[in-house]
Amino acid sequence: MNLQQLRYIHEVARRGLNVSDAADALFTSQPGVSKQIRLLEAELGVEIFARHGKRLVAITEPGGAVLAIAERMLRDMDNLFQVGAEFSNESAGTLSIATTHTQARYVLPAVVRDFMQRYPRVRLELHQGNPRQVCDMVLGGTADLAIATEAIADNPELVTLPCYQWNRCIVATPRHPILREQPLTLEAIARYPLITYDDAFTGRGQINKAFLGRGLKPNVVLTAIDSDVIKKYVEMDLGIGILARMAYSAEEDRKLGMVEASHLFESSMTRIGIRRNAWLRGFVYAFIELFVPSLTRHVVETARSGGGTDAGL
Repeated sequence: MNLQQLRYIHEVARRGLNVSDAADALFTSQPGVSKQIRLLEAELGVEIFARHGKRLVAITEPGGAVLAIAERMLRDMDNLFQVGAEFSNESAGTLSIATTHTQARYVLPAVVRDFMQRYPRVRLELHQGNPRQVCDMVLGGTADLAIATEAIADNPELVTLPCYQWNRCIVATPRHPILREQPLTLEAIARYPLITYDDAFTGRGQINKAFLGRGLKPNVVLTAIDSDVIKKYVEMDLGIGILARMAYSAEEDRKLGMVEASHLFESSMTRIGIRRNAWLRGFVYAFIELFVPSLTRHVVETARSGGGTDAGL
């Protein structure tokens, strides 16, 4: 048995039992992965995966137990390397952050700038995706931190830390009548074609909930995965936009008008997600505190040792 075999079975399970995809992700060949899995099964005396011909179709009961142990061993191995890196050089390395477009474009730039000034020898990586993808990146070891809104708090495999609350605004071309609605209501918004976020993104759940609560069915004509795309199509007068308030700037968005809509929707909470039992280097704690000053290293460690979502906060 070797660590390579454990990485193979772990990646195959992560890739939905697709050996070809797992091999591509591990930069090796499909036959090589299949051979090593067979060798591991023979050594353990159990089948980890059920097969139909050459195709893997399910994880067996003993396979589930093996995979759980393998994941813990791989995480502990990653932690060993992190411990070595922490004490050999505390101010150099790589910090990988998985986040959504809205966070990367409108919230994180100032934090990234300050962090890079403080830690010039740390290389930052920003990976973008929808909130579920962001969580998967951290759980899979691709990223150290997840920063997102939807989905992240519901993932029991992550310890999550609340960062800040935010709400929404309505954007439209400057002469659009929606900008003159006093007071602005959901009924008024529902009269027009809407452009907003994809269902997996940036607080869309609160938007749907608000309209449903009023018995309204909004005419959503276009959804997008980031705020800039929404604003572009609103500029073309294809509809009015429901946008994260942080994504609108009167200076930058001169072709659009804006009206506050926080009284119409529940606030959303952006959170940081950390993989349980992961070893975090000192500069990771520093980045978290730069992002949210109240999340000191002590607070983060207390939350993690408590083992619960938003523990101790």
